[in-house]
Amino acid sequence: MKHQKASEPVPTQPASTATVFVVDDDEGLRNAIEFLLDTAGLTAKTFSSGKAFLEYYRPQMRGCMLLDIRMPDISGLEFQEKIRELQINLPVILISAYGTIPLAVRAMREGAFDFIEKPFDDEFLLKRLREAISFDIDQRADDQKVREAREQLTSLTAREKQVMSYVVAGKLNKQIAAELGISAKTVENHRARVMDKMGVKGLAELVHIANLLKMDSPEGLDGP
Repeated sequence: MKHQKASEPVPTQPASTATVFVVDDDEGLRNAIEFLLDTAGLTAKTFSSGKAFLEYYRPQMRGCMLLDIRMPDISGLEFQEKIRELQINLPVILISAYGTIPLAVRAMREGAFDFIEKPFDDEFLLKRLREAISFDIDQRADDQKVREAREQLTSLTAREKQVMSYVVAGKLNKQIAAELGISAKTVENHRARVMDKMGVKGLAELVHIANLLKMDSPEGLDGP
């Protein structure tokens, strides 16, 4: 790892509010990484063990994790699995001085954001950390939208859910009316109430919400 000031600009909000959680039993490397991230405008919090991280972490915290794959108490791969079981969904970048292709493949299959061998290039590491932070922010925004959409969906009547399912499938009012055996005017009224209750102004927004909820068919809109 080269000790040099990073040339990349300080990230803008909201990425600058995120934290890189560094978990590594090597104190020297932890200090070096913390210095590098500080000079690059990234916030770092370092831990000598997975246990120390778990004692500190709270669900509202966001960012990513830089995790050593070889630690005395628990391996990086095992710890990655443990935090997933605890529903801590931070993007994880694993680092190792003993990288092999099978190890890297296993790490990626088990959900790692990336696998980087030591000694690593500072600029590449910073690039991947910023990308992991952005991924976490986007993922959390989508999760919030899903929670809100599920709550809104519960306000729909069974008939409104049916109408919504046909609308997002691209059916016209008269086609929906024929499918459900009701008038086109009634479909229009149901459609208006769906738009209002789901808090959207147009079809594109409604389709996006249905996609977030993975509900794109009449059968898929039976409930949240």
